[in-house]
Amino acid sequence: QVQLVESGGGLVQAGGSLRLSCAASGRTFYYAVGWFRQAPGKEREFVAAISWSGASTYYADSVKGRFTISRDNAKAPVYLQMNSLKLEDTAVYYCAGSPSLSTTQHEYAYWGQGTQVTVSS
Repeated sequence: QVQLVESGGGLVQAGGSLRLSCAASGRTFYYAVGWFRQAPGKEREFVAAISWSGASTYYADSVKGRFTISRDNAKAPVYLQMNSLKLEDTAVYYCAGSPSLSTTQHEYAYWGQGTQVTVSS
């Protein structure tokens, strides 16, 4: 069994930065990790993903150049550095684990509980 726990969410002004963390516990976690987000009244959407080695990454167009996903190795936490935050980045952010690097939600078998990110004007 694998558990994922997100942390680092909070309230930040537009233009500011936050760093989210995703920590895995349980058996060895050689999985790709993705970050998704869900804003009020909207469907959950892909944000970024990283391979188990950290060598490959994907980003949604809406966050390219502002967000950076990283990990040091397969067992280390996965980070999402979010810079130049916008009001539209307000959402609950979830990390998830998948056997393969993907932007598709249904390919992620393990999910965290989510952490709230609120960007204010």
